[in-house]
Formats: sequence, C-alpha cells, structure tokens
Amino acid sequence: MFTSKGLFSQIGCPYQDTCVLPRCIFGHSENQFDTSADVSQEEQSTVDDQLGQRKRQKVVEETEEADGETRFGGSDTRKQISKPSSPKSTPESKAPKRSLAATKEISPPPLRRKPPNGTQVPVKNSPAQNGHTSATASMPTTSKANKTPVKAPLKVESLNPRSLNRPAPATHDMRYRLLKALHEQLTRLNSELEKDASASEEELVLSDQAVITMCLDIEEEAAASPTIYSNLVKNKILVYKRMSVKQWVEEREREVAKAKALEAALMLDTPTTKPTEPPKPIETGLNIHEELTLLHRLYTPLDGLSKHGYVTEILTEKEIETARKGIESAGGFEVCDRCKTRFQVFPGRREEDGALAGGGKCTYHFGKPYFQDPSPNDPKAKRVKRYRCCGESMGDSAGCTQAENHVFKVTEAKRLAAILNFEKTPENLARVSDRPVCIDGEMGYTVYGLELIRLTATSWPTGEPLFDVLVRPLGPILDLNSRYSGVWPKHMAEALPWSAAGEDTNGKLRIVDSPAAARALLFSYLSPATPLIGHGLENDLNATRIIHPTIIDTALLFPHKAGLPYRNGLKMLMQTHLNRQIQVVVDGKMDGHDSKEDANAAGDLVRYALAKEWSKMQMYGWVVKDGEFKPP
Repeated sequence: MFTSKGLFSQIGCPYQDTCVLPRCIFGHSENQFDTSADVSQEEQSTVDDQLGQRKRQKVVEETEEADGETRFGGSDTRKQISKPSSPKSTPESKAPKRSLAATKEISPPPLRRKPPNGTQVPVKNSPAQNGHTSATASMPTTSKANKTPVKAPLKVESLNPRSLNRPAPATHDMRYRLLKALHEQLTRLNSELEKDASASEEELVLSDQAVITMCLDIEEEAAASPTIYSNLVKNKILVYKRMSVKQWVEEREREVAKAKALEAALMLDTPTTKPTEPPKPIETGLNIHEELTLLHRLYTPLDGLSKHGYVTEILTEKEIETARKGIESAGGFEVCDRCKTRFQVFPGRREEDGALAGGGKCTYHFGKPYFQDPSPNDPKAKRVKRYRCCGESMGDSAGCTQAENHVFKVTEAKRLAAILNFEKTPENLARVSDRPVCIDGEMGYTVYGLELIRLTATSWPTGEPLFDVLVRPLGPILDLNSRYSGVWPKHMAEALPWSAAGEDTNGKLRIVDSPAAARALLFSYLSPATPLIGHGLENDLNATRIIHPTIIDTALLFPHKAGLPYRNGLKMLMQTHLNRQIQVVVDGKMDGHDSKEDANAAGDLVRYALAKEWSKMQMYGWVVKDGEFKPP
C-alpha cells in the first residue's frame, strides 16, 4: 500500500516467530529461527546458514561492490545484492536508487523442480526395503495361482513442496528451503548407512526417490499445523543433524518392520489386531427343541427382495430365449468384474491361439476402497479414498495385482437360467422339516461368468458337517478366485469323484460332476419347510439355481445402517457380536475362505439373534411351560 521508510524497523514484529511477510515493516531479530531453548547457538546458526535469511532483502544498484546471492527463479538467474544490515548510512548506501517499479520484483510462479541430480532416479529398492509407510510405499506380496502382484514403484516426485488443499503455512520459497535442508540431513544419514551396510542391513537403505518422498511427507504433515509449521520442520532437521548412524539404523528397522506388517495386513484385507477379549459364549437359555420352535420368528420374508438379487420364480422358456439372443448379439463381449475393461470371451476357444478370453492380462486392485481416517492435526482435511490391498489412493494406479485373464459375472436371472435353469425345492418326506441346514458356496470365474466350485452344508445348531464337495463348473475355468474361494488348481486336479459312502480321502475333498449334481445333493437334505441359513444367501442360491421359500439370511438379519443394497460382512458381524475372528491370517498367509467355517459362523449368528429375540420376549412376559411358549 505504501513504501516503507524504515520508521518501524526498530520495533519488534508482534508475530516474530510466525511472520511470513516478504517485506515486513517491523524489525526481526537475527535468531528468529530459534526453535528450542535446548539447541545450541552454533547448531542453530548452521541451520540458518543453510536456510538463508528469511527476510527478502531490498535491492540496491547492481554496480555496488557487495556480496550477493543467486536467487532461484526460472531458467535465468538474477544477482541480488544484500543491503548492509547496519542501520547507519554509508557513502555506498547513498548511491542513487532505482525507481520503485525497477526495484520491486515479481516472484515467478512455483516451478516443478527436478531432483537434485537433474534426472529421475529409478527405484532400486522394493517397498519393504524403502520401509516408508506412505500410501505409495505399501505393496502386496506375491500371490499364488495366476496372480502376480505388480510392484508399482514409488510415485516419482521432485524435491518441491506439494500442493495443499488449504492455505500454505509459509511462502513457497521458505518451504523449499526447509525441504532442501531436511533432504540434506536424510541423504547424509542414508549415504553413511549405505556405505557400511551389512547384508542384513541392505533392506534398510532408502532409494533416492524414497528419501525425497520421506521429506515431502514430513513437510506435508507439518503443514497441517500452520502456526508452528516452521518450528516443526526445523526441529526435525536438528534431530536428524544430531542423529548418529546407529540411531538411524534403529529407526529404519522400526519403519521396515511396521511397513511389512501393514503390507501383509492390507494385502489380505484383514484386521491387524486381534480381539482383546475372549469370544463371547452363546447362551439362549433354551434347549434345542425350544430353539427350533422359536426359530420361525427369524425367517426372512422374500417379498420385495427380487430387486436385490433373489430369484423367487422359475424363468419361462420365452425369457430364457430372449437372454440367449442377447448373448448371441453381444458377440461374447463382457465387462471385466475386476478392472472394468471391455473384453471378449471365447467359450469354444479362439481359433488362432486357443485363448478363452481376449484383452490381455488383467491389472486390478483386489481390496475394497475405504476412506482414510482424517489426520488428528487437521480434522477438517479432505478424506482420501484408498484401497485396502495396497494402500494407494484411488486414481494413482491401475492396480497392484495381475491375473492372466479378464473375468466377468452374471447377475441377471434370465442369463443365469440360460446356462442352467432354476428349480424349486421339491418335497422330501425322508427329511424332517424342522432340521435347519447352514450352507456356504464358493465361486470361481468361467467363460459363463461366476460359477459354483465348492458347496458346504452343516447341521444347525450343532454345526456337524453334512457334506463338503468341490463342483466341476459347466464352462472352462478362467480364474478360480482362489484368494477368496480357497479352491486352488491342485484341489480340482487331485479330487476324487463324490461317493455317498464317504471313503477316507486323507483330508482331500470329493468332486461332483456339475452344479446340477451339487443341487441334487443339497436337495437330499432339504424340504420346502426346512430353514436354510447362510450369509448373502442369494449368491449361494443363484449359484446352485435353487428357489427355496424358507430362509434366514444373516446379511438381512443384521442389516446395514444405510439399508439395502449395503450389507455387513460376515467377518465384521462375527467380530462385532461374538468377538470371534474368521478368515484370519496364519503365518502371514491366508489360503482363502473356509466354507465350512463360514457356514457355521452364519449359524452361530442366528443363535445369537435367537437369544436376543427370546430375551426381548421375556421382557414382554413370555414364558416356557411344558416345552411350549406361553404369551403374557
């Protein structure tokens, strides 16, 4: 607004520690960057020398013989001469000054700086070696059976302050100077470690890009607290300046261990902590007969569920023919269920090379996206959506896992019936209608979509197994989805044919010839009045092509707070209500879901809900007398 005459230069700035004005009219002490009382003046002066003076100096005539500094601007650099700090005038200072227009400089826009060496350095260490726990550093390990994780490198960034979604805590030039000083100390420690690193310490050495990423993360985290931003960064600089190589090794070991643990947990989409309390026992206060009598209160009504995936009526031949014509007109083109790429399927194999699907390999994220918790330093910051498999934010990469083929699934009832039509549960006089059955099916991808490859049934409430069989799908297999199904190629190859006699197979599963054979096997344990229990039952019923009138779906018994189509996962329900862990990691590996475990888990949730229902009934005055429930 007006040119400063220096009238306030002897008055200390009221915002001495946080002032970021380029031409503040008030005076600033030379030790304004003092960050803590316990830092020696010698160390602090060293940091100040590295950072340069915070105040922008007034430009005088270029012809004066004084020391100057080269200011980073753009492709051209301009020499600036610092005005003597002495308040007394000198003959040299009385030289004619340029006009305000000539002396007032226009700061150039922030440029995208390259790394110090001027080139992009390739990543030479794996994410586990980098040990940095940022989103771009967490990578999955190698998976089995046609799934090779793609080791995405660290995001290439230059030593330039990141753009923020909030006002910057300091000028761009000041942020860059702080970053440069921080990078210098981290590079020193990393170089000393690399020079004397033993074989066991090689994974502790950071790549050049990882050092830059670490600096940017530290600076960005400090920027969340603008009032103390400069103090936070400078304290970090002094901490690393005084840190010995031994201390740096210890810090890197902790970071690498933390990164590996997080990597394994995110890859398998499992919680990193176990329940702190023992599993909750299920006590209904009723005997088995009374539980079976009361079970009808938990039946899931099928009215209105057809729009959420349940099939309640057998498809007609006209509807099936319409679906077949649609499939024929599509020419085998589908949308990948994983990466959403459009590709072509060849049920009879492609003539040129015998391939079952086109489009090349599929690169995708197998973990579901979630919103990262906001930082405690800045709770109003925008929440970032990341993938649970690798921790990357949405849009940063195409995927972290690679499969040989693209895959697809079919949810439309007409298309499912065009492959194998639905059947209603027939009458079965040989079975007692009040003996509930818990089921769980596992699916794999074929040229016909998502097909049944394993079916398990257990008795409720005892949990005794009825059968557990592999199922040979109708179409050639594209992907067994082993990460979740738990069925691997060796299981399908080594399985013996199913036999009702139940000979000993040394723990190996038997296999039935088709989904129709698996359906007939399940029908032998059911009648229309038999309660069928499961989690997300529409998936299992559609895979087996069964229409059953009496069901208890725990996904609907414990509804999501947002309502349909959102549903709670079986693992989350077991941990929340019964404090039990299912689908857990064993020795850092998980070979897929156990369908028997999942079936019994759904049955235990039903018993838990039954106990709650009986407790509620007792509050209203219901009692059990002579094995019968008496109303109030």
